[in-house]
Amino acid sequence: MKLLEAGKIVSTHGVRGELRVQPMADSPEFLLGMDTMFLDGNPVKVLSARAHKQMLLLQLEGIADIGAAQRLKGKTLWIDPPPLPPGRFYIRDLIGLSVLDADTGVSLGTVKDVWCQPAQNVLVIEGEREILVPHVDEFVKEIDLTGGFVRVRLIDGM
Repeated sequence: MKLLEAGKIVSTHGVRGELRVQPMADSPEFLLGMDTMFLDGNPVKVLSARAHKQMLLLQLEGIADIGAAQRLKGKTLWIDPPPLPPGRFYIRDLIGLSVLDADTGVSLGTVKDVWCQPAQNVLVIEGEREILVPHVDEFVKEIDLTGGFVRVRLIDGM
């Protein structure tokens, strides 16, 4: 089983052990249906989960007070990724794809990393120089996982 990074525990919420998690997903709603997550390589049962201001508020089995929750701050939660509907993909699927200029077809390099930011994800392209491209429709014109490429339109200064 290849686990997928689901989110980072950034703080606590309340005094009963609830966790504030920055999701590594399009939205926190993606993680609401998870029954089990993995923490430090061990499965842990999800007792409750809800979305709140682009964050995931999560109650895990065995974490019943603020002290236990505070000890988890900075840790990463993982999931066994479910299959996605057609046209959807996991961020990790982008790593290693060729990046082409949407106008000229010229290779710009490959996707080295994807930074998950609150406003939008950012593709880190490694080529002749490092290029940072916000993952929004204005710049990312096509993603073809089968073909192994991403087409982007750059603007001056990128």
